[in-house]
Amino acid sequence: MTLKVGIIGATGMAGSAITQDAVNRGFEVTGFVRNAEKAKDLLPDAVKLVVKDAFDIQRVDVQDLDVLVDAYATHDMSHAYRHVDLTARLIEFAKGADKPRLFFILGAGSLETGNGHRFVEKLEKLPNSESFIEIPRQQFKEYQLLTNTSNVNWVAVSPSATFKPGDATDYELGRNDLLTNAEGKSEITAGTMAKVINDEIEHPAHHNERFTAVDK
Repeated sequence: MTLKVGIIGATGMAGSAITQDAVNRGFEVTGFVRNAEKAKDLLPDAVKLVVKDAFDIQRVDVQDLDVLVDAYATHDMSHAYRHVDLTARLIEFAKGADKPRLFFILGAGSLETGNGHRFVEKLEKLPNSESFIEIPRQQFKEYQLLTNTSNVNWVAVSPSATFKPGDATDYELGRNDLLTNAEGKSEITAGTMAKVINDEIEHPAHHNERFTAVDK
């Protein structure tokens, strides 16, 4: 059976990598995008494009999908709250149904760093944190919303401390702790994240929980 996968934010760093890898695996992929021309230039021809803002997506647009990946991202601090709002909207679409399974990409801020602390607390102490901190704060709220949600088929993944462009490599998985690899680095590429997500889509191992990954 061919898996039907939708990807919100399919032209972004994470979304485009997930989309390409999903097509390579033979998934039937629908990309939800705002810019049709950018999508046509960037994404494989096999991708079905739905051109609309993430907040204009309706239940009818996703009801036939097996999995819907939320790869929405913004760098605009004034829009940081949209991470939570979009998650709440998708939860309402999926309540009481097995499909689509919702797959959220969270931030690293909600990951634990020991002694009851979260990575977002470290980020708050960085110089000039006011220029970016609202996004990890809102992504932490997104995580809290999910953990208090019932009657929805969802899974979420948090990247490592550094989430950057790059090809896929081998990876290690964890649950709620910020991971580091053998070199002491906490980083993951978009290519590896795509591999992690599509591996989980093909072989579900996490249910109604968040997990994390790091490049080996």
